[in-house]
Amino acid sequence: MPSRRAQVGHGLAKVLGIKLDYRQEMHAEKITRGESVFSVSSADTFVEAEPTVWEWFRDVTPTGGQMKTYGRNLFPFTRWIGRYNLQWLYGDLVAGITIGAVVVPQGMAYAKLAQLDPEYGLYSSFMGVLIYWFFATSKDITIGPVAVMSTIVGNVVLKAKDSHPEYQGHVIASALSVIVGAIVCFLGLARLGWLVDFISLTSISAFMTGSAINICVGQIPTLMGITGFSTRDSTYLVVIHILEHLGRSKLDAAMGLTALLFLYLLRFGFQYLGNKIPKHRKLLFFCSTLRTVFIILLYTLISWLVNRNIPGIHNKKKTATLSKFKLLGTVPRGFKHAAVPTVTADIIKVFASELPVSVIVLLIEHISIAKSFGRVNNYSIDPSQELVAIGVSNLLGPFLGAYPVTGSFSRTAIKSKAGVRTPFAGVITAVIVLLAIYALPAVFFYIPNSVLSAVIIHAVGDLITPPNTVYQFWKISPIEVPIFFAGVLVTVFSSIENGIYTTICVSLALLLFRVFKARGRFLGKVQVHSVIGDHLLEDKDKPQNHPYDHEKADRSIFLPIEHDDGSNPMIETESPHPGVFIYRFSEGYNYPNANHYLDYMVSSIFKQTRRTDPDAYGRPGDRPWNDPGPRRGKAAIVEDQKPTLKAVILDFSSVNNVDITSVQHLIDVRNQLDRYTTPEKVQWHFAHINNRWTRRALASAGFGYPTEEGEEFQRWKPIFSVAELGGSSSAAADAEYALNHAEYKKHRDIELGRAQSREIHGESSETSSDINQTIQNSKAYDSQVNQKKVVVHGLNRPFFHIDLTSALQSAVANISNPSATADVVQDKLS
Repeated sequence: MPSRRAQVGHGLAKVLGIKLDYRQEMHAEKITRGESVFSVSSADTFVEAEPTVWEWFRDVTPTGGQMKTYGRNLFPFTRWIGRYNLQWLYGDLVAGITIGAVVVPQGMAYAKLAQLDPEYGLYSSFMGVLIYWFFATSKDITIGPVAVMSTIVGNVVLKAKDSHPEYQGHVIASALSVIVGAIVCFLGLARLGWLVDFISLTSISAFMTGSAINICVGQIPTLMGITGFSTRDSTYLVVIHILEHLGRSKLDAAMGLTALLFLYLLRFGFQYLGNKIPKHRKLLFFCSTLRTVFIILLYTLISWLVNRNIPGIHNKKKTATLSKFKLLGTVPRGFKHAAVPTVTADIIKVFASELPVSVIVLLIEHISIAKSFGRVNNYSIDPSQELVAIGVSNLLGPFLGAYPVTGSFSRTAIKSKAGVRTPFAGVITAVIVLLAIYALPAVFFYIPNSVLSAVIIHAVGDLITPPNTVYQFWKISPIEVPIFFAGVLVTVFSSIENGIYTTICVSLALLLFRVFKARGRFLGKVQVHSVIGDHLLEDKDKPQNHPYDHEKADRSIFLPIEHDDGSNPMIETESPHPGVFIYRFSEGYNYPNANHYLDYMVSSIFKQTRRTDPDAYGRPGDRPWNDPGPRRGKAAIVEDQKPTLKAVILDFSSVNNVDITSVQHLIDVRNQLDRYTTPEKVQWHFAHINNRWTRRALASAGFGYPTEEGEEFQRWKPIFSVAELGGSSSAAADAEYALNHAEYKKHRDIELGRAQSREIHGESSETSSDINQTIQNSKAYDSQVNQKKVVVHGLNRPFFHIDLTSALQSAVANISNPSATADVVQDKLS
C-alpha cells in the first residue's frame, strides 16, 4: 500500500494535471529477443528502482555523526596532539627555530612592500604561525607575510592615502585582512575548497612568474638607492625609469648589490659542498638556510660601524638625511599597535575593487603550496580546512596589528627540508618572532633598506618559472603555453591583478571551449587476439589451470573509425552492423556541448545512410526547401549501397550526469531520426551508464526500452520545447499530423502486412516467469544448471547495457528479428 506521503503526492498530481507515468515505461513482460541485459536467478527477476528525490535529500543532508565529524575536523590538531612525543618535538624545534630566523628579516622586508612600518611585518609573522597550527592539515606550510600579498596591500594603502588621507595605512591593511579573512573562512566552513581547482597550474605558474618579475624590478630602485619615480607603475615603466635614472645611484647600491651577490654565492656554495660532502649535507643545508640571517647581521654590523658616530642619527626626521645610506629606522618594542580593527563602509569602499584579487592570491598561494608539499611528503590536505585556517588567521591577526597573510613558498620549502614533524612547529616559530619583537628592535634600526631589498629579490627569484618547465608545458599542452605568456606579459605591462584575472579567465575560457566544442567519436569493431609470450593464445593452446583460462583468446573491441585516438591507422575497423552506429562522448554530456555533439552525430549519420523510404516525397512540392532533390528532368539519385539507419548506440562511459537541456536534445534528435527512417523506428541503446540519476533521467525521457511499432508516426514528447507550445494546436503537432496524413495512404498496405506478420508470429507478451522458464529450458545452461545467475541491469530498462558488446548484440538481435521471444541471455553474473 502506498505511504501517506505517496498518497498525498499522487492526489496533488491529479489536481494539478501532472502525469506521473507520462512515458509509460515498459515492463518485463514486453521484453523481446536481444533487448535486455538479464539472466535468471530461480524464478525471480530484477526490476531496477528509480532513485527518488527524498533519497537525494537524504544523501546530501548531514547526519548527526557527520555533524560531529565536521566539528572535530575544524580542529585537526585533536587527532595527533595526544600522541605528541619527544622525537616529534626535536624535529619541530629545529624547523621552528630555522623558520623563525628566516621569517624575522623577511617579515620586515615585506612590510616595506606593503607600505607599512617594519613592525607590522613582525606582528603578521607572529600571528600567522601562532594561530594556523590549530586548524592546519599541513605540517609544512608556513603562514605569514608574502611578497605578492604585500604588494597588493601596498597598492591599497597608497590608493587610500590619495582618496582617504584621514585613514592611516595600517588601519586600511587591518580592515582588508578582516574582510578577506571572513570571506575565505566562510568558503572553508561551507566546504567550498574545491573552488580552488578552477585555478589551473598554468595560471598559478604565470601568476608566480609575473609577480616575481614585478616585485624584483620594483625592488631594484631601493637596492640601487635611486629615487624620483614611482616603483608601483607597470613593470616595463619601472625598467625604463631605472635606466633613465641609473646615473643617480647612491652608496645603497654598494650595500644592496654585494648583499645580493653574497646571498647567491652562499646558496650555490653550500649546495656545491652538500653534493661533494654528502655526510654533512644536513648541516650544510641549515647553514644555507641561515644565510639571510648572516647577511642581515653582517650588513647591520657594517651599517652600525659606519653610522654610529653620526650625531642625531636616531632622530626620526633626520635619519634619512644624516645616514650614509637609507636605514630601516626605529622599530618599537612589543605590540604597540594592538587594537580592535576599524572596519567601516567607507574603508571597505577603498579596497572593494581589490577584494577579488586579494582572495584569489590567498587561495592560489596557500592551497597550491600545501597540496604540492603534501604530495611530496606523502599526506593529503583538506583544502576547505586550509581555507578555514588562513581565514581565522587573517580574522584574528589584525587585533595585534597584522595585515593579510598566507602560505609562503620559500619558508615552506625550508621548513620541509628542515625535517618538520607536525604543525606545532609554528608555535616554536612564534616564540622566536616574539623574542625578536621584544629583544632586537635596537638592532633592527641599523639594517640597510637596500639589504632588505636584496633579501626580497633573493626570496622571490625562485618563483620565476624556468625555461625547461615552460618547455614541458609545451610538450604536454601546447595551447596552454600562450596562456602562460599572456599572464606574464599582462603582469609586466599592466599589473599583478590584471595578470591574475587574465590567466584565470583565459583558462576557464579554454575549459569551456573544450566542453562546448567536444566532439564525439564513431566507433568501429575490431577483432583482437591475446598474445602471451611469443605465441598467439588460441583456445587449443591455452595451458591447463592458466589464469586466463576463463577468458576468450579472441574478442571484439571498439576503436574510433578515424583513428584519432592514436591507435594504429593500419587497423581497418569494421562497421558494427549495417545501419548501426556506435557513438562515444568524449568530454561528458551536458547543456554546453549537447548541441555540438549531436549535430556532428546526425550529420555523419545522414552522410553514411540513406532514407528508409526513397519515395517519401511523391511530388517535388512535397520536398522540404533544404532538400529540394534533383533538377527538373533528372531522376533522383538512389544510393542503394548505403544502409538505412536501424539503431544508435551511445557510449556513456565518460558521462556522469545529464541535465534537462541535454536530454531534450536527445529527444529532438530521436524525433528527427524517426522522421528520417519512417515508417521504421530507430532503436536507441545505451552502454556504460554508471549513475542511477542518469538512468532515471533517460528513462523518464522515454529511453531504455524498445520503441513500439505503430501505424502512425508519433513524436516523442519533449520536456520543454517552444515548438510544442499550444499542445494539440502546436506547430509540432501540426507537423506530425501532416506527415501522418501524407504517409497514411502510401504505406497502408505495408503497415497492414506488418500487423498480420505480428499476428502470425505473436507479439512477445510473456510474463517474467514465462521468460525465466524459457531461459531455464535453454540448452545454453545445460552445463551450468547449479550455478546461480543474476540480472546485471533491470528488465524494465532492457536497452541500458553493461558494455558495448551487449549493446551491439541487442541492437543486431532486434534488427534481425524484433518480434521473437527472449531466448538469449546476456551479461549474467555467476
